[in-house]
Amino acid sequence: MTSTGLSTPQIAARPVTLGRNLTGRQRRHILYQAAFLLVLCALLWLAWRNVEANLAVRKLALGFSFLRQEAGFGISFSIIPYAETDTYLRVFVVGLSNTLLIALLGIIAATLLGFAIGIARLSPNWAVAKAALVYIETVRNLPLLLHVLIWYNVVIRSLPPSRQAVNLLDAVFLSNRGIFVPSLETSLGWETLALLVGGAVAAIAGILRRARRWREETGQPTRVAIPIVFILAVALLLVAGWGQLRVSWPALQGFNFSGGMALSPELSALVVALAVYNASFIAELVRGSIEAIGKGQREAAAALGLDRGRILKLVIIPQAMRVLVPPLTNQYLHLVKASSLATVIGYPDLVNVFVGTSLNQTGRAIEIMAMTMAVYLVLSLAITGLSNLQSRRLRLVER
Repeated sequence: MTSTGLSTPQIAARPVTLGRNLTGRQRRHILYQAAFLLVLCALLWLAWRNVEANLAVRKLALGFSFLRQEAGFGISFSIIPYAETDTYLRVFVVGLSNTLLIALLGIIAATLLGFAIGIARLSPNWAVAKAALVYIETVRNLPLLLHVLIWYNVVIRSLPPSRQAVNLLDAVFLSNRGIFVPSLETSLGWETLALLVGGAVAAIAGILRRARRWREETGQPTRVAIPIVFILAVALLLVAGWGQLRVSWPALQGFNFSGGMALSPELSALVVALAVYNASFIAELVRGSIEAIGKGQREAAAALGLDRGRILKLVIIPQAMRVLVPPLTNQYLHLVKASSLATVIGYPDLVNVFVGTSLNQTGRAIEIMAMTMAVYLVLSLAITGLSNLQSRRLRLVER
């Protein structure tokens, strides 16, 4: 190869001087963090060695094979089929479903009651506002455990027996054996029914999201009632056609009721206690969020001729939701975790049947506690994630 006379500039290799540009303070921070990590790893290693030693003494080994063993005990209330011959994995699913039922019913009831009392707290009617204030200050200053015990031992257990049950329109009956309400019955499995209901809910949510986006982009309203009714009708026809859907009404037979759905005294007391207690905090959150909206918003809406109800619905509450969602999420998290108080009155939630009975029978404390902790962690993260999505949807977009 012939040389062209042009020399390629040589780049001098510079030694890598890692950390030369760090200040003394930054180096100290790195040193402190490294020391903390070393201490933390040492503590974890010591804890694990202690666990291994204790397991060896008791001739136990870690593993989840016990989930395939027969449980051999009954559960007083379950929304999914369960028998004593089922496995501990089925016990875990039953406890989880009962916990989710309590959390869902408690969140719905507490939200509705809390919004109503929070708005009543700002009512121009003196008696209504003071009654809401008395409710809030009385309920939220009593321990939640005391609420659960009062509703279970004093209220629910004081209801008359089945033969003298309180009759509400021949459809709902209140007795010391629980609350009996009408129910829909079908031969479909609960998995198939849940799939149909979930599909219908997802379709309706998609329609509402698309309608909202269209309204924001064009400023024109859309009619969503017809497609929503159509989806609900199709889902109802599928359930009725495949599963012979029918309404079961509760009726007194002998000393108890048959038909319908029986809400056990433990379930009823726990839902009411959680709803009443958390509603007092939600009411104050609603009041504070509404008062955070500027007075000019109300005056401008009133100048347009809107009455108080429409001002709240169309102007105040939509803006207050931006302030309300984060603290409301914290209250929901408290409600979900407080549902573990069900053990006190014997409601078969996850803590009662899995951490309680299953742990006593199997002795697998580490595995059972890890699974239970994971459930509550996932539930909390799911609620927080949904809250973050809602907050992003409600935030103001600046240019």
